[in-house]
Amino acid sequence: MLHSPYLPLVLAPFVGSFLGVLASRLPRGEPVVFARSACAHCGAVLGPRDLVPIVSYLAQKGKCRTCGGVIHLSHLVMEVLAVMVAATVLWAVGLPGNGGAASPFPVWGGCVFGWGLLTLGAIDLACLRLPDILTLPLVAAGLAMAAPQGVASVLWHGGAAVLGYGAFRAISLLYRRVRGHDGLGLGDAKLLAAGGAWLGLQALPHVVLLAALVTLCGAAIAGRGRLDRGQAVPFGPGLALAMWGIWLWQARPDGLAL
Repeated sequence: MLHSPYLPLVLAPFVGSFLGVLASRLPRGEPVVFARSACAHCGAVLGPRDLVPIVSYLAQKGKCRTCGGVIHLSHLVMEVLAVMVAATVLWAVGLPGNGGAASPFPVWGGCVFGWGLLTLGAIDLACLRLPDILTLPLVAAGLAMAAPQGVASVLWHGGAAVLGYGAFRAISLLYRRVRGHDGLGLGDAKLLAAGGAWLGLQALPHVVLLAALVTLCGAAIAGRGRLDRGQAVPFGPGLALAMWGIWLWQARPDGLAL
């Protein structure tokens, strides 16, 4: 069962449930792993039947079984998106016997990348933060995924990570010098470093371009067609979407390397 390519898809709703808790509690400095799940309104500890991903939310119509308080929709969204991540990984990597990967390693690796990007994008969208505790392990995981291709591949992807971080760091320093305040956070630079570690040097210009387009479109939609120059706009979700899309493109057996 551990070697089944479908196992990540089966586990995805439970992973999404955990990621929803992580995205909610981590920015507030609350315990994630050892704290019991409880209603945000009445504090009632949730039982097993309250914690079945997707099913519990729908069965209870998005309300606490004890007090009737509304359960935030973000929990359901994270669970559904985690399933979508696993499904798109299976689509991209393919299945053994259908020209896909013979090993579960690329499937699990892709899911880790997608789930990590999902969590970081959600946190940045809500809090304008990209925590090091999530971005830095994602860099390491990208280099680990390059290891089976040999030392040269690790060095290539490691160099891309350094260049990605360095480029955004330089832009951040230049912006601060010219404008007198921060315009690009270090979290964005570390997330681009993760993109370099996973995707390679040749993908970085495409990541930045797509991320900028996604971010501008999102800001325009949120502002109903108006862009306020002084408004803080999270860049992490755009970076995450761009990196995920390019990873899927690269992972396809019939896809073209950027």
